[in-house]
Amino acid sequence: MVLARGLASLLAPIALFLQTIGFVHNLGELPIRRPNRAPPAATKDGPRTNDEIRNAQVQLIDQNGTNHGTVETVAAVKMALEAGMDLVEISPNTNPPVCKIMDYGKFKYSAQKKAAEARKKQKVVEIKEIKLRPMIDDHDYDVKMRAMQRFFEEGDKVKVTLRYRGREMAHQEIGTKLLDKVKSDVAEIAKVEQDARFEGRQVVMVLAPR
Repeated sequence: MVLARGLASLLAPIALFLQTIGFVHNLGELPIRRPNRAPPAATKDGPRTNDEIRNAQVQLIDQNGTNHGTVETVAAVKMALEAGMDLVEISPNTNPPVCKIMDYGKFKYSAQKKAAEARKKQKVVEIKEIKLRPMIDDHDYDVKMRAMQRFFEEGDKVKVTLRYRGREMAHQEIGTKLLDKVKSDVAEIAKVEQDARFEGRQVVMVLAPR
């Protein structure tokens, strides 16, 4: 019991010393900086308008299409606001930039409408597949060629797949002549985008409309 108390009394100063050293060490450390996770600044969708135009001067076109030449940007913005409209930067790469007084809301709506109509009219090119056999008969060949012609007229590409089976691999010249015939028959309406090449036991050729 006496020995335990003596040991505790000896260890107490050491523990106090270590705590003091740790406290001083902590005070001397620089604070830990957390990484900056601020979201990136949002980019503006569309041209600059009104107070967003930072140039001192602009080349001004009013709402009636009249070119006022170079004017102070502050004055141009004031003219736009007095007309109940906006000052819109339509040519930012000139010096000074060209700006026009207009109703920006109507302008933006019209631009979005035109873009939507253009997307509707845009043709998505598809790749249609026509499968052939080296010993195809004339009737089946004609049917395949009519389908191929329809695909080209619709603006699609055609992947011609010629598959060999069994002993047909020993007579590849027959398949080569058939693919040459296909290229010749569609030469006026299509061109070879990818020439014939082996993929396993089949030969693949891609044709695209002219």
